[in-house]
Amino acid sequence: MDDDRDDFEVLAPGVVRARWWHRLSNGKVQCDLCPRECRLKDGQRGFCFIRENRGGQLVMTSWGRASGFCVDPIEKKPLNHFYPGSSILSFGTAGCNLGCRFCQNWDLSHAMKVDRLQDQASPEQIADAAVSAGCKSVAFTYNEPIIFAEFAIATAKACRRQGIKTVAVTAGYISPQARPAFFSQMDAANVDLKAFSDRFYQKLCFAHLEPVLDTLAWIRNHSKTWLEITTLIVPGENDDPNEIRRLCAWCARHLGSETPLHFTAYHPAYRHKGTAPTPASTLALARTIAAEQGLIHVYSGNIRDIDGQSTVCGACATRIIERDGYRILSYRIDAQGRCEVCGANVAGRFDERAGAWGEKRQRLRLGR
Repeated sequence: MDDDRDDFEVLAPGVVRARWWHRLSNGKVQCDLCPRECRLKDGQRGFCFIRENRGGQLVMTSWGRASGFCVDPIEKKPLNHFYPGSSILSFGTAGCNLGCRFCQNWDLSHAMKVDRLQDQASPEQIADAAVSAGCKSVAFTYNEPIIFAEFAIATAKACRRQGIKTVAVTAGYISPQARPAFFSQMDAANVDLKAFSDRFYQKLCFAHLEPVLDTLAWIRNHSKTWLEITTLIVPGENDDPNEIRRLCAWCARHLGSETPLHFTAYHPAYRHKGTAPTPASTLALARTIAAEQGLIHVYSGNIRDIDGQSTVCGACATRIIERDGYRILSYRIDAQGRCEVCGANVAGRFDERAGAWGEKRQRLRLGR
């Protein structure tokens, strides 16, 4: 059931026939979108909650529905090398194909009612709204966009027709057969590499590490999608310096030294509220370890840290983008993406001038 069509059959309001599934001999259907391979009897929903067996076919039940639309700074995704300073129209739906006990957006990603999605908009309406708001791009974020891949793909195509870029903020838990169709429509992705331990993924995410590493390597080597990585440092769980060292070494070896890596601070949430926030010193140590492993662009997030949020030229060590939070204080990259001091190429996607959106957040109402 994995064809390359551009349209999707709408079966009911908010419901479309899904891609990436097949029927089993016992009457169930198997979802082939992610490594979970949920096997569902009639009327049963998958782990993600929004994919369901209805009458012997798999459907996706959140088409055109959203938890809300906001215009954010691109750096909030976080993306530091993708049109810095620009604004991005962000939205998500409900559900997730991971079960992270420390989830920072748990009220959406673990929602069990699609009815809570009060906003509705078509792919074309979203693209139009991005143009009207002056956004450079649209982000599929807040919850896992892979689980609403059909709607994300359709929206990305509508955006592309109007010159709007698209961004997936994702955990990267996707099957090999679904990767090409999904990421071929994404201009950029920030993949959440939650840890470098399968024990962590099993214990705290109810998932596995290897499929995420496979996705990262595939994006880097087989797509045109700009890639950045985020690792949320959870004290006592994935903050061991040796684990951080292994993570950084893998990224340098398989993704290249210029792939940006964001270490972000944890704040107690969901079912992991007993854990203290991440100390700034832990993020500083992680950045030091990353530099020792050869990574050039390593950032601190969820804390105020001008050094840890600014971009440095890998050739001459000039601070070419100085940031304070989501505000850009100085910008020294030319229209060809080169350092204005030494002329070295800077990995990423850049305009001649940085955007000036800053720290603003603007809520939009679409569709009705």
